[in-house]
Amino acid sequence: GTKKKAACPGLGLFYTVLSAFLFSVASLFLKKVEDVHSVEVSAIRCVFQMAFVLPGLIYYKTGFLGPKGKRIFLLFRGFLGSTAMILLYYSYQVMPLADATVITFSSPVFTSLLAWIFLKEKYSIWDLLFTLFAITGVILIARPPFLFGSRVTGIEGSYTDHLKGTIAAIASTVSAASTFVILRKVGKSVHYFLSIWYYAVIGLIGCVIALFVLNEWRLPHCGKDRVLLILIGVLGLGGQIFLTKALQIEKAGPVSIMKTMDVVFAFILQILFLNHLPTWWTVGGALCVVASSSGTAIRKWRQSVKKAKQSEI
Repeated sequence: GTKKKAACPGLGLFYTVLSAFLFSVASLFLKKVEDVHSVEVSAIRCVFQMAFVLPGLIYYKTGFLGPKGKRIFLLFRGFLGSTAMILLYYSYQVMPLADATVITFSSPVFTSLLAWIFLKEKYSIWDLLFTLFAITGVILIARPPFLFGSRVTGIEGSYTDHLKGTIAAIASTVSAASTFVILRKVGKSVHYFLSIWYYAVIGLIGCVIALFVLNEWRLPHCGKDRVLLILIGVLGLGGQIFLTKALQIEKAGPVSIMKTMDVVFAFILQILFLNHLPTWWTVGGALCVVASSSGTAIRKWRQSVKKAKQSEI
């Protein structure tokens, strides 16, 4: 029979751009929150995730624990995913929005490296080149004094905060890459909603414990901050939904390439609403990271297409 045509060509790529925009606006609102710790913001985001996923778990009858052989992987996925979120939010608060976004955008490069180490996936000279490009981009953004001198321009606040934010962003990127490797290991044996459920529950528990240890748990005094926190949760959830829908109707390669709009939106929002012009070092670092992550995505996409053709033959 004839193949069924897509209802709207390019709809998956539109969903990807919309997802990138929602994530970027949520990050901008996070920068505007004045008196709330990043861990508390993460806890509120986890509550929104749980409220969204719970009806799905009941509808699909997946249970709340998952298959016995996969629970340990789900626990690690939840711990690493929530850690990545907390560190990402912290980096957004203490360093320029575009800088943090660019660093975390190098996640696909680190995913390839970790998949080679733990899953024995192929790691070629091209993957090594893309990894070096990503590391170069991160160095251009971090601008360590032993390479760039003691006068570092284009940062928010002190260089100590900038360095802490850079370390947090790198750790968030590695944690996010680790969750992708775990999800590859688990495969399709675990429902997507169950994976998010572990991420939200473990994240909420960890955030509550951390808030009591740090003595940072408090409701924001300003009504504006409360509204922003709700919007961060809603926009983050919306971004996750549209990204998931994009991956359902479009191949992963084009979606990964189109996700470079995250960086574009971060630069635009930072200039328009935060009055912070990025330096040429940041632009150069962004180009390195975007080139490496896009190259990785294109290469993986071509490999998947090639395997699909071979299987058809």
